[in-house]
Parts: sequence; structure tokens; C-alpha cells
Amino acid sequence: MKTSSHVSIRLAILSIVALCSCSTDVGRQSAENLAARGTWSTLAPMPIEIGEVTVAPNGGKIYVIGGSTGDVVDQKFNQEYDIATNRWRNRAPLPRGMTHAAATALNGKIYVVGAFTAGGHGNAVNWVYEYDPVADSWRERAPLKSPRGSVGVTVLNGKIHAIGGRGVDKITVTTHEVYDPASNRWSELAPLPKARDHLAVVAGNGRIHVIGGRLDPSPPQNLDQHDIYNPATNSWQAGPPLPTARSGIAGALYQGKIFVAGGECRDKRTYPEMEGFDLKTGRWASYTPMIKGRHGFGGVVVGPNLYYAGGATECGGGARTNELLVFNLS
Repeated sequence: MKTSSHVSIRLAILSIVALCSCSTDVGRQSAENLAARGTWSTLAPMPIEIGEVTVAPNGGKIYVIGGSTGDVVDQKFNQEYDIATNRWRNRAPLPRGMTHAAATALNGKIYVVGAFTAGGHGNAVNWVYEYDPVADSWRERAPLKSPRGSVGVTVLNGKIHAIGGRGVDKITVTTHEVYDPASNRWSELAPLPKARDHLAVVAGNGRIHVIGGRLDPSPPQNLDQHDIYNPATNSWQAGPPLPTARSGIAGALYQGKIFVAGGECRDKRTYPEMEGFDLKTGRWASYTPMIKGRHGFGGVVVGPNLYYAGGATECGGGARTNELLVFNLS
């Protein structure tokens, strides 16, 4: 015959077993939820701390180009990161120093478009350079029709689109130009519905998405605007707004989503937000924020990961970083 004490002990044991099982399930679910929202890690840092860079991929390598350091506003910096070896090396420098340039990869080459050459977003230029990673050499290509820095670029249907930015008078613009590398010519297309610079420009599913950025009254006004360009009709339509209005951001297409990372500035602090727009569902979602907020950096996708290099962790040009961050969605 079982005594009441035996029953109590047995019930207590069963409760502990159930609790342990439940805790294990919760822990597993938490880990799965964390992985679904993405994880961050760091790799070998760049040799110098630098912000307002532009970043482009080629093969299994990442190139960080131009930018500003504490002593030089317009660097000729060109660093190559090898993912396989986790190492950096110097490559042929830019023909001319620049900051706030834009870059993209096409047909094994890297194109650097527009820039500033003075502090305070001064002296916008219309320069366009093509870099050959195999030959480690640069050549000048046809210039933009309109000089501007903080422009956004992306590739769609074999051509390079340069959108928005800030011109020689430091005023944000709606300009939209497209470059054909076969003819080495730029032509004008339908302008942005709203002028802005320091924006994200990303191509996906046959459209171009222009997200965030800012106008430049005093103080600058961050925007949540999301415009979608249709090349078939040469027209724009409004998309779901960026959940967190910001500028100085890095945008990239990764696993069917357009991710927008970082930015400046809120309450005198940079943004750590990581938000993704799902091209299939047409909805935004929040993901694991950056280890530390930053702006003036670049993001590219290589293989299963998103890589972010350089930038500044404080507003303006303060606290430039040499970090290389990796974001992964399992």
C-alpha cells in the first residue's frame, strides 16, 4: 500500500521531469527564434579605421573603397578581403581620392560612381571608375551627367542605375541616370518621386527599391520613404515605408529580402536597427540589431552571409571603425 508520502515524492519527481522537459523546449525554441532573427559575428578587422566607404563584392572577395579617416577626407583606399583566408591586402588605389562614393559589381568588374572630395558633403563630382580585380587596375569611364555624392547605385538587367544623391550646391536631388557598360553611355530615366541622399538602392525581382535616406534642411530630415521603380514602364510607385526612418544606411538583397542596416542619427546616437523587406509578402520585419549602431558603411552578400565593413559608430564622422561584421540567417 502506497503511503501519502510516497505519492507526494512521486508527484514531485514527475513535476521536476516535466519542468526540465519544458525548460529544454523553451531553450530550444529561444535558440531557434534567435537564429530566425539572424546572428552577428566579427571577422578580421581592416588595417585602418575608416568611414563613408563604399563596398562591393567580386567572387569570394570583398572590396572596401574610398572613404574618410581622421586625417584625410578623401582617401584613395582600396582594400581586398579574402573570405577564404580571413585576410586583408592592399590593392591598386583609386586614381583620385573620394568620400561618400557608391559602388557595384557587374561582369567581373567594380564600378565606383560619384562622390565628394571635400568635408561637409562639399565638391560633388561626376567621376566614374571601373576596377578590374584580376588586373588590379583602374580606368576612367563616362562621367555622370550630374555631379553628386551620397548617390545610390544598383545593377538591373545588365545596366547600372545611379539614383538620388546630393549635388554641387549640397542640395539633395531626384536625378536617376542609367549606365550601359557596352556603350559607355549614361542616359536619364524617370526621376525619384522625392529627393534624398544617404539612401539605400537595391534591385530585386526585376524592380529597383529606393529606401530611406534624408533631405538636407537644417537639421537633416530622415525619411522612411520606399519607392519602387518599374523599368518596363519607366515609372515609380510607393512601397511600404521603412519601419525606422533613417539615413546613412546600408542596403542589400539577402535570402529574398531587402535588408536595411544601421544609419544616423537619433538622440545623437547611430541606429543599430536591422530591418528586412520580404519581396514575396511585401512586408517589413525586424531582425537582430547590429552589435553597435553605425553609418557610412557598406553591405554586400557573398555566399550564405551578409558582410558589413567600416563606417562610424557616432554621428557625423566620429568614432570611425575598422570592423568587419557578418550577419547570418540560418
